[in-house]
Amino acid sequence: MKLQLNTLRLALPQFTLSVDVELTQVCTAIYGPSGAGKTSLLDVIAGLRQPQSARIALAGTVLTDTNASIALPVRERGIGYLPQDLALFPHLSVRENVEFGATRSVTNGSRVDHARVLEVLEIEALLQRSIADLSGGERQRVALARALMSSPRLLLLDEPLASLDTALKQRIIPYLVRLRDEFQIPTLYVTHDADEVRALCGDVLVLNRGAIIARGKPDEVAL
Repeated sequence: MKLQLNTLRLALPQFTLSVDVELTQVCTAIYGPSGAGKTSLLDVIAGLRQPQSARIALAGTVLTDTNASIALPVRERGIGYLPQDLALFPHLSVRENVEFGATRSVTNGSRVDHARVLEVLEIEALLQRSIADLSGGERQRVALARALMSSPRLLLLDEPLASLDTALKQRIIPYLVRLRDEFQIPTLYVTHDADEVRALCGDVLVLNRGAIIARGKPDEVAL
């Protein structure tokens, strides 16, 4: 997978997000303090926010090109997005939440074995339960399953473990490692936790006030 973000610019209240980079690793961390522009970058890639100028291409498909007036709709980008609040539907069961993701695989082209997703994340026993009855870790796994069920070409994870305590994070990280290794879906992983970067990512972009200030392997970059 090659994700190209060329001359991406987005005016934010305190600064301008400005990124020009090509990504090829299976999992790349977008690392930096709160307010650095990390979530805004994901929103632009997903098509949820329109940049002032940018060319964004994923595996040769142009998603956004402001010079050519190209802006693919969100549903046509083939991107799975897991926001910080997980965005699970509280009025639906676990099964219904997961199946909502599966319906999008028709559009994206089904490439993910749905049964295997449930198995890897160990949520088969949760399918009949309501979202309200789940623990924090269980909700994280259900939200990951829903994102994967859409067979995304790119997965955007926005601080997926930020709401969990240290012990629970340590229980969820192995699931993320298994997802990375088994499904090999290109992933941008937003975090300000250095341990998560080292455990999951082969490349890290350090973002501060909208600009990339460092890039390299996790053990080569000061985090």
